Amino acid sequence: MKWAAFLVLTAVLLAQRTMTVAEVTGFVKSSVQQRLDDRQVADVLKKTKLTEKLEPSVVAELQASGAGPRTMAALKDLADASASLPPPAAPAEKPAARLSVMSTAPDVQTQAAIIEKIREYALNYTQNLPNFICTQVTRRQADPTGTGDHYQTIDKIQEQLTYNDHHEQYKVVMINGQMVQNKDHEKLGGAVTSGEFGSMMAEIFVPDSEAEFDWHHLGKWDGHVVNVFSYRVRQPLSHYTIEHTPSGRKIIAGYHGLIYADRETNAVRHITLETEDIPKDFPIQDVKTELTYDVAKIADQEFILPLKWEMHSRDGKYLVWNSAEYALYRKFETTTTLTFDTPDPVPESKTKEEPVAPPVKKKQ
Repeated sequence: MKWAAFLVLTAVLLAQRTMTVAEVTGFVKSSVQQRLDDRQVADVLKKTKLTEKLEPSVVAELQASGAGPRTMAALKDLADASASLPPPAAPAEKPAARLSVMSTAPDVQTQAAIIEKIREYALNYTQNLPNFICTQVTRRQADPTGTGDHYQTIDKIQEQLTYNDHHEQYKVVMINGQMVQNKDHEKLGGAVTSGEFGSMMAEIFVPDSEAEFDWHHLGKWDGHVVNVFSYRVRQPLSHYTIEHTPSGRKIIAGYHGLIYADRETNAVRHITLETEDIPKDFPIQDVKTELTYDVAKIADQEFILPLKWEMHSRDGKYLVWNSAEYALYRKFETTTTLTFDTPDPVPESKTKEEPVAPPVKKKQ
């Protein structure tokens, strides 16, 4: 779905109801992050009726977040129109943040048994996947200032990814919204991703990696309770390769991170990876990757498949932030045709851990 169509749909929905200050704030901040058209965002706000007073301090906060001039004019009109309304109620006290470490971790034998079940799942993951086609949308950004506050979009690449007989093939469909032909995935330049359908988790769990696992905490991911383990693969046993194309240099780095696995099914739902032991004279430093899986239905059957991949790295002070989202999964058939539909961005709630409240102690 194109951004314009998405915004029009949003406008229709919002025009049918009033909004709280929190909802307006969330909408404007989201529009800034997604770089939506300033005029259309303002049109949405002009059709909105507030139920609470919009304070000048909130308007100033939204301006600081990057709201456009037309959006700001609409916000000031909303502030004037809501001046006689009561201020928003004080936010309810937030529940305690997730436990970083369980007060009572599983014993060593139980931890080992859980790890072996997750290992079995990881090493057999690709064998249980069907042949399918999906859409991969890659967004590449960079911040030349090195501050992390000035990321600029380099390009947005949409590809059709075919998974057939355990092999991936990519066909570039669009670049920056323009259809292209005969563009090779491997020649796109910059950082691109491939092989995310099991290779990342498999490399952690193969016996040759001799990964070291430790219990970290009990968490919650997309409504599912997950066992979270930290892991480390030391550089001499690693296969994690980083290549710097301009210099022609290539290294193998060690890495560590967290594994989130469903407590009931042992399915891996999220992986974080952070490199270590990169030579100081190597151009690329501080590589951090996250991979999130979600349930997708193919031919009326549910599978756990990649939802989003994200990578941050640094070359000198030049920061790179790339992400790839996967959607529109469907069964592979020889008659399958290309689709040019652009999927909606992945909701942030799908890629963030949820709080887990500590267990309530029973009264004696």
